[in-house]
Amino acid sequence: MAVQKITIENFLELAQQYPILDVRSPGEYVHAHIPGAYSLPLFTDEERKVVGTAYKQESREKAIKLGLDYFGVKMRKMVEETESIIGNREKSKKGNETEAKNILVHCWRGGMRSAGVAWLLDLYGFKVYTLTGGYKAYRQWARAQFEKKYNFTILGGYTGSGKTLVLHELKKAGQAMVDLEGLAIHKGSAFGGLEGEPQPTQEMFENLLANELVEACRLSASTNDNSSPDFDSVIYLEDESQRIGLLNIPNALWDTMRNSRIVFIDIPFEERLNYLVQAYGKFDKEKLVNAIIRIQKRLGGLETKIAVNHLLENNYKECFRVLLKYYDKWYSKGLLNRENVEGLLNKVTCDSVDVKTITNILINEKATA
Repeated sequence: MAVQKITIENFLELAQQYPILDVRSPGEYVHAHIPGAYSLPLFTDEERKVVGTAYKQESREKAIKLGLDYFGVKMRKMVEETESIIGNREKSKKGNETEAKNILVHCWRGGMRSAGVAWLLDLYGFKVYTLTGGYKAYRQWARAQFEKKYNFTILGGYTGSGKTLVLHELKKAGQAMVDLEGLAIHKGSAFGGLEGEPQPTQEMFENLLANELVEACRLSASTNDNSSPDFDSVIYLEDESQRIGLLNIPNALWDTMRNSRIVFIDIPFEERLNYLVQAYGKFDKEKLVNAIIRIQKRLGGLETKIAVNHLLENNYKECFRVLLKYYDKWYSKGLLNRENVEGLLNKVTCDSVDVKTITNILINEKATA
């Protein structure tokens, strides 16, 4: 068998069946990687630095010799780790022996690191594919996904309308959707990071988002020209600010979202307030206070003081009432700050935050739109 170099499109197609080995350093992988890829570093972060310095300051030959010193003692372990990765996948997916011998490998530029590991695995008996251009080619592919024109339906509604839950109910019903807040690990408000899980880097968020858009397109419809979605299909997204916590929705995708059709779920204020109390009242009081203080400049000193005092007195409902009025005001401003908002906006009135009922209304509304 010979190592085969393939394009990013072919690489991602094969990744539906075979595992990806990212042979960059641990630090590069942690910063961002192709979703689903396994880390199998050829060099540690320090070793990569040493080899890179030798390449720049001495010669290519010196760098290769240093690399071989590091690589030689790791060869057996890398082969065994690859066998373990494939073995575990085979058990979980019940793959056959032919599939188990296929592996995808990439480094940063598709250079010496991936070539070295590919040579080793090929020598051992794996069928190895390497990515032309490496991870850099993947990043170019990912950014290109945001430039495409999608047929989005934006799921709007004031805070406390259960929009994220509705998105996932739509998915259960076979509808295509992308959960931006889920990918960003943030709920898009002052309380967005209360559950403590850190957000991904901007680069990793973009990688996850690009992959999700492609998956949503596969689910929603076939393509007309293998590059743009069929406009008879719909992908649901939640109405968001461009900034979600510390992360930003890429500009081109944001522009498409702002010019997409909006279905606004209109639920009474008191119903949404009760929903928020139930959803957020379980969190640590100190964290809630800190979250309120973070929006003090926009909320205003007096309203901040009133909200915090209510919270300290265990009056969650009145605390959230203050905050909900604030978020309704800011959401209205963002909603209406669109060109041709009247032509994009479709209102759906619901009596309560009943996720299944709202989902059924949306699916029926889509069918008659």
